[in-house]
Amino acid sequence: MIDVLLDALIDSLKVFGFSIVIFLVLSFFEERFAKIITKHKKATPIIASLTGLIPQCGVSVVAADLYHKRHITVGTLLALFFACSDEALPILLTDKDKIIMVIPLLIIKFIGGFLLGYFIDFIISKPKINEEVVESIDVSYCHTHHHKNKLHKHFLHPLDHSLKIFLYVFVMNILFGMLIYYVGEDTIINFMIDKKIFTPIICCLVGLIPNCASSVIICELFLLNSIPFAALVGGLCVNSGLGFLYLFKYKDERINVLKMISIILLYSLIISYIILFIMW
Repeated sequence: MIDVLLDALIDSLKVFGFSIVIFLVLSFFEERFAKIITKHKKATPIIASLTGLIPQCGVSVVAADLYHKRHITVGTLLALFFACSDEALPILLTDKDKIIMVIPLLIIKFIGGFLLGYFIDFIISKPKINEEVVESIDVSYCHTHHHKNKLHKHFLHPLDHSLKIFLYVFVMNILFGMLIYYVGEDTIINFMIDKKIFTPIICCLVGLIPNCASSVIICELFLLNSIPFAALVGGLCVNSGLGFLYLFKYKDERINVLKMISIILLYSLIISYIILFIMW
């Protein structure tokens, strides 16, 4: 049992190290994409999909606010949401055996994101886009923005966010470690293999939970070889951080939010099952 706690602590500290470095770097760049994404209209789904790969919850909130103010289209928003990686990258980058899977994951998210964006904007009449320059963005809903000083923004927040991820991962590692200890790794893996056909659905439903814990759970299951790569893709592609939750606070956006969730869920499931059958 002590070995379970020790292994959980070591693995979690690795994630903490990667997380704080990534978030420190991103704290200097994440707010700049707002103006870029509104300047190049024809390329906005591509830009949004590329930006969505940034592992920060604030990115999806900024995009949601831009959509609410009609600075970007629904296709652009969904492109970014689909590409969102949230806390998945720091976790996957800590595993030497699975780190190579980060490349196909990002490629699928990027290409799948902008294809979805262009398709949605093609079949849906584009709303009139607000041409005014984006000077202020309401992102107070996410603690990633509006810091009172640079110390908070570029050090204290990345530290705080990394510590929260560390706690999530540590708890998940302990739970999974105990599960393996008492049930047996082979039993768990065999069970998931037997139910392999349902793993994309399960992971997609878990990924809809608007909390970084959901992406942590999905990544940990993948690192334990309990779910296939296809299920990982499905779960992480519907995981848009706090984006949908931010929009849902506006009464006039709630029907649109439910429609967008249905679209991105269905799209993620289709891609997930295509990958599953290809790699079966």
